[in-house]
Amino acid sequence: MHDTPATLQRWQLPRFGLAHLERTEAPMPAPGPSQILVRTEAVALNYRDLLMAQDGMGMPLEFPFTPASDLAGTVLAVGAGITRWRPGDRVLSTFWGGWLEGERPAAAVALGAPGPGVLASHMLLEADWAVAAPATLAAAAASTLPIAGLTAWFALVETGHVRAGQAVLIHGTGGVALFGVQIARQHGAVPIVVSGDAGKREQVLALGAAHALAREADWPAQVRALTGGQGADHVLETVGGPNLGRSMQALRHGGRVSVIGTLAGDTVSASVYSFLLGRATVQGIGVGHRRALEDLVRAVDATGLQPVIAGEYGADEVPAAFAHLQRGAFGKVVVRF
Repeated sequence: MHDTPATLQRWQLPRFGLAHLERTEAPMPAPGPSQILVRTEAVALNYRDLLMAQDGMGMPLEFPFTPASDLAGTVLAVGAGITRWRPGDRVLSTFWGGWLEGERPAAAVALGAPGPGVLASHMLLEADWAVAAPATLAAAAASTLPIAGLTAWFALVETGHVRAGQAVLIHGTGGVALFGVQIARQHGAVPIVVSGDAGKREQVLALGAAHALAREADWPAQVRALTGGQGADHVLETVGGPNLGRSMQALRHGGRVSVIGTLAGDTVSASVYSFLLGRATVQGIGVGHRRALEDLVRAVDATGLQPVIAGEYGADEVPAAFAHLQRGAFGKVVVRF
């Protein structure tokens, strides 16, 4: 562990509320037998991190806690017996520590609370909680894959088996939504975005959306018209609340809705007839497993997909990065270490 400093820098919350974010110093740990020590290069912030900082999303958290879960960095040292990684390897954290494939085990832990947070200059990770970073992306872009990229990938590819020519209805222009546009395009599908912001509708068309519809319009009817009366094959439902019911109106028979977000509150509502008559599949997406993240990394390297970054901040500008996230961003907000 030569060239490793004696201490690390870490952002933490001694109690709920972003106003209490503080930067602290701690001794540099050594990796145990199952661990790797990673030098953090970039951390992508997620909407979940805001919710965690505000009230812990109802979880009993131990203070102080370090927020954030999406890290890109370089392995500095490995524990005894670790063969999966070597010093110098570029890695990404997985959001679910311990979910490798298949059904999520009860013992899997979410990074960024209740599991360890990554908003620090160095991070101890279980060796199994990391994947190789894409060769084609710098650290800032790579750090956006573990939650936002994988959530869209898990909905559309891993569980949705999206195919060329299918219509994908995507709500909003947040991190997951923009990855949805890019992944749909990558597979030859037709992305249709609904947004309440005219400027962002222009931006999402430039990114590759086939259509960008106004939220205040009768977009379910517009989606049906654009699909020859059939409706969308897939919906990325990031809003929740009564928006789910309107999404079901825009869905083809036998189509699939992936419920991802809670912008309109933590309940959803829709007519039961749209489920029964439309034979709809409605699934909740809680990010995804390690093997799917490895698949996404391979796809990124194969296709040249470039994540959309709204802003990059230095390690001493974390409060400003969170403020940007709170204002709403077209793309991802990233902290560079």
